[in-house]
Amino acid sequence: MKGKYLKQGLRDGIPICFGYFAVSFAFGILAVESGCSIFESVLISFTNLTSAGQFAGLTVIAQAGTLLEMALTQLVINARYMLMSIALSQKVDSGFRGIWRWILGFGITDEIFAAAIQRDEPIAKSYFGGLMFLPVIGWTSGTFFGAFLGNVLPEILTNALGIALYGMFIAVVVPKSVEDKQVSAVVLLAVAISVLLKYVPVFAGISSGFAIIICAVIASAAGAVLFPVEEEV
Repeated sequence: MKGKYLKQGLRDGIPICFGYFAVSFAFGILAVESGCSIFESVLISFTNLTSAGQFAGLTVIAQAGTLLEMALTQLVINARYMLMSIALSQKVDSGFRGIWRWILGFGITDEIFAAAIQRDEPIAKSYFGGLMFLPVIGWTSGTFFGAFLGNVLPEILTNALGIALYGMFIAVVVPKSVEDKQVSAVVLLAVAISVLLKYVPVFAGISSGFAIIICAVIASAAGAVLFPVEEEV
């Protein structure tokens, strides 16, 4: 059974791996241009696994920002992962104990969370391990090749690579939304809130990190109230 779940996780992680490779390739190029060595660039990706957080952190590093600025930047941008970890921890099976809870916290990304949370059965540690394995490899290796190759690729191509992550996330969310009208309603609500926070002047001071948190909390809370899931006794 463990082998079955592992294979499922590896299979679900393949498209995420390719998407991460493309985006982290661009990160590797930018990291070297910002003054990081190849080793430092790869170490950042291997120990973080967060695209927005790494790009924002790289900006702080390039501008010689303080540790406090770095901490606050990462807290704001990555706070949503705490909510995702809490939500996903409610779906794991009884084997998810000890260090595996830490691994779950480390391996949570938008795409990995989206792939895992829509499973109908409890999440086994073998499945989650397989799901995050290839994305970690793709994210880290993409950073290495981007940092190593530098400016070999045309700028227009490296800029285009950044779109891959968004396209991949859409590919994860859309099928479930089409299949389930309730999920579709929650997704549309989150999109509507995001548009309001982006274009209504009164919300102009809200950062993108906090905007994501607000969208997630309001949309998920509305989904829980409007579309409650009955627990089996």
